[in-house]
Amino acid sequence: MDLSIIIILIIVGLLAGVFSGMFGVGGGVIMVPLMIFALGYTQHEAQGTSLAVLAVPVTFLAAYTYHKTGENPINFKYALIIASCFVLGGYFGTKIAISINETLLRKVFSILLVLVAIKMFFSK
Repeated sequence: MDLSIIIILIIVGLLAGVFSGMFGVGGGVIMVPLMIFALGYTQHEAQGTSLAVLAVPVTFLAAYTYHKTGENPINFKYALIIASCFVLGGYFGTKIAISINETLLRKVFSILLVLVAIKMFFSK
């Protein structure tokens, strides 16, 4: 593996971790675009790799840090319900994504990011 690729992978991981800890995002919002633009991955390759990274409980320490502050403790019961449904939704979402043309998938992904950004920017 080329050293420049390793450096890019390290940067992608660090940025995803920092943004995950700061904003609760990382996979789709940070890693997917970076892998597409910096590594030349296809949309499918980037999404699959992002999912593979998140398969390991990489955010546990960040979530625990939020929880132990005590100011706004995490409701782990709610998180477990969401996580269980996330697994099921992830399975069906993947089935849909791999059946969609690469160009269409990238456009839908881009529109989703723009819509979320606009909604968050203009909300109170």
